[in-house]
Amino acid sequence: MDVVRYEIRNRIALVLITNPPVNAISPEVVSDLRKALDAFYADDEAEALVIHCEGRTFMSGGYITSFESPDFDTRPFSSLLARLDASPRPVIATLHGSVLGGGLELAMACHYRLALSETRFGMPEVKLGLLPGSQGTQRLPRLTGVPLALDLISTGRFISAQDALAAGILDEIADGEPLALGIAAAERLVEAKVPVRRSSTLKVSADAATEQVLAVAATNAAKKPSYPALGAIVRAVQASVDLPFEEGEEVEAREFDKLRSSGTSQALRHLFFAKRAAARIPGLPREARAREVRSVGIVGAGTMGGGIAMNFANIGLPVVIVETTNEALKRGLAIVRKNYEASAAKGKLSQDQVESRMGLLSGSIDYTSLANCDLLIEAVFENLQIKRDVCARLGKVSKTGAVIATNTSTLDVDVLAEATGRPGDVVGMHFFSPANVMRLLEVVRGANTAPDVLATTMQIARRIGKVPVVSEVCYGFIGNRMLEPYMREAEFLLLEGAEPQQIDKAVESLGMAMGPCRMSDLSGVDIGAKVINGRFDAGELPLDPSYRVVARKLFEMGRYGQKTQAGYYRYEGRTSLPDPEVTRICAELAHQRGIARRADITGQEIIERLMYTLINEGIQILDEGISYRPGDIDVVWTAGYGFPEHRGGPMFMADQIGLSEIKNTLDHYGRVRGNQFGYWSPSSLLSALATSGRPIGAWTKG
Repeated sequence: MDVVRYEIRNRIALVLITNPPVNAISPEVVSDLRKALDAFYADDEAEALVIHCEGRTFMSGGYITSFESPDFDTRPFSSLLARLDASPRPVIATLHGSVLGGGLELAMACHYRLALSETRFGMPEVKLGLLPGSQGTQRLPRLTGVPLALDLISTGRFISAQDALAAGILDEIADGEPLALGIAAAERLVEAKVPVRRSSTLKVSADAATEQVLAVAATNAAKKPSYPALGAIVRAVQASVDLPFEEGEEVEAREFDKLRSSGTSQALRHLFFAKRAAARIPGLPREARAREVRSVGIVGAGTMGGGIAMNFANIGLPVVIVETTNEALKRGLAIVRKNYEASAAKGKLSQDQVESRMGLLSGSIDYTSLANCDLLIEAVFENLQIKRDVCARLGKVSKTGAVIATNTSTLDVDVLAEATGRPGDVVGMHFFSPANVMRLLEVVRGANTAPDVLATTMQIARRIGKVPVVSEVCYGFIGNRMLEPYMREAEFLLLEGAEPQQIDKAVESLGMAMGPCRMSDLSGVDIGAKVINGRFDAGELPLDPSYRVVARKLFEMGRYGQKTQAGYYRYEGRTSLPDPEVTRICAELAHQRGIARRADITGQEIIERLMYTLINEGIQILDEGISYRPGDIDVVWTAGYGFPEHRGGPMFMADQIGLSEIKNTLDHYGRVRGNQFGYWSPSSLLSALATSGRPIGAWTKG
């Protein structure tokens, strides 16, 4: 038994699990646990059994890769737990670190649970589109009652040891060496002849409050058909109320098997692995070590600068914010305080925490105040010359070894890096608005970005709770470059006769958080239009007089979106309403450019024209090496652009649709609409994969 050892000390049997790094449940662990349990049942000397995981944590779930196997079965582990539960001699679990998923199911099958005070507990299977598959939906309601069990299983949230003790999951909290504590607890139980307490035999309350909670959960689950795990969880927990333990276990097993093969779970498991893979950066030497970041400087106290500053104050790092005037500085800090106060009003922060975080923020109109900062981030207006000037000043005032980052969303990071005079210290850190909320951080690797600068950026991104994805340098990097053809087709559809609400409805039917018109109004039509105009002035746009004319016209008219109560929609507060004026504007622009208006635009055409061009652009940037992996693109779009996680991201969705179908559809629109400017030309990689029948998900560069 390599990963599980069986020992006996002073008549207390020990099962010692060693499967680093997180003692995950693998087929080998299950097999060895079975052998250890056989030894315990055959050992007449043993008066009790202690289950202990060595290393930094108790079991933190299973091997998710094993879920992909068509032969995967939860029953061997479940039968093992049933044998533990049935033991006539006490079984004690010593818990520390993170007790998650199958690890918590193992703990609940034991008769007595002792944990260190810093231990965390949770059942995060729902985040993979699953439910606990080894009796978790049956044991947890018996220990905590249905309301809390349903909440924990449906949300996947973690709770503390103190909360677990209060809920009935734990019997004891203690501090010290876990194994020694477990042995001492076993000796006490044996000496006191405490009867074993089997969670499987506990009764679940079936009162009116329980039934009400289940009914509400079922109603809410029905509103989210794209996430079938929510309904399955309700049915399994309901079974814990209505059925004997063994029959409820069968309900759970059937629901788990259906969920495991569902498209939603496959998509969520894909994203789980994609996020892990995104941390592996090609060409980054193993010996690259992150530089120490103890203080941060930010240029710009606007919406982005203030939001970025909050990320660092939230983890206790002091931040210096530089602005051009004291008035702008005061205004920016006031907005940050307002954001923190809003969190406090919702009970998410205490007033002491608000003051503590605000105390970490200082302001200045003097660049020399940044001289001792370890990380400097420019967050000024998206204009190449303005950003070059700022970067040049940062290169002069920052200390040796400081990392200089640009928050540009579209501009050439290499040009900005050269402006600093020290391009090796420069990296792109593209935060998404609101920067203190959005999870994604595009880390842009310049041609000269030093390995340790890249390592530093990835490390600090994780410290502030972001999902970092590395992109090489190009216009718009990964996300905004793919967004451009998506927005282009949305505008062409408007010129051809589609209404903003029609376009948004079609895209939102896929599960997108919002359609392109509502998204543009929220982020600011003016912001996008200024970028378009800047690219036009630089000669970077197609020689197409119709290109993005709607956004440019709305900008010219002062229709900036929600901020002016008019954009693609008109607004009453934040409520978007159709605006006949937009229809008139689009009809006039179409007439000026000889574009025929029509009334036969369908939702399917909208989806194909927006999503297939977006996918095609993603495959093209893979071919160029801008993005390292298809999964990186999927992480960018699900974490930063509202792409539905249950679809796995645009590259995962492309394989579900079929690359041949996408290529043929692009060819069709090229014939129907004309392809003078190459809008409908399939990427060479897309054509090659469609011909060979290979999926994009299996593609690797080189």
